[in-house]
Amino acid sequence: MLNSCKSNTKKPIADVAQVVPSAIENTVAQDNLSSYETAYFASGCFWCVEAIFESVNGVKEAVSGYAGGAEENPTYEMIGRGTTSHAEAVAVYYNPDIISFTTLVAVFFDSHDPTTLNRQGPDSGTQYRSIAFYENEREQRIINDYITSAIRSNLFGNKKIYTEVKPFEKFWEAEEYHQDYERKHPNNAYIKQVSIPRLNAFKKNFSKYLKEEKH
Repeated sequence: MLNSCKSNTKKPIADVAQVVPSAIENTVAQDNLSSYETAYFASGCFWCVEAIFESVNGVKEAVSGYAGGAEENPTYEMIGRGTTSHAEAVAVYYNPDIISFTTLVAVFFDSHDPTTLNRQGPDSGTQYRSIAFYENEREQRIINDYITSAIRSNLFGNKKIYTEVKPFEKFWEAEEYHQDYERKHPNNAYIKQVSIPRLNAFKKNFSKYLKEEKH
């Protein structure tokens, strides 16, 4: 049976405690990100989505969290049980001089299947639904134009696109042990079976988006 992102609801805390020093600071606190623009997306398990966006040229940081719902202070256990209206999401900090919001929208659509309702891979539930958030009319237009173009060009065949286009309201940063989870836990079963293959497929098919490999 293939592992799912939510099957690890209580395990990551113990895993991280063994390999990550408690002194590690919060992801956002480590770097001054105030000079970067921010975009917000949800497209399945945030471990996968974070790793994909962090591989993209012009992206400084991607932070895992929760968005799209009404509940205050959501937690991973609440999200995993499907008891909130939030989705697992990422905040993408990017340099607009290197990458545009339009390109980030393309990365979003090119890195997941927007034609599956409340599902990505083995993960099912509204917490894994596809959402593109916008903060102004320009961003809303860019997202809607992409969807219109995708439909006209038959990019996803004759399948319906279930991506929600929603105004951004608030992003709740996920617990520290979720940040950079793929990098910290390469031997985790879900990471090996789902997250890394998804990242590698994106890199293979859309190399034009990627940062140069450091040697």
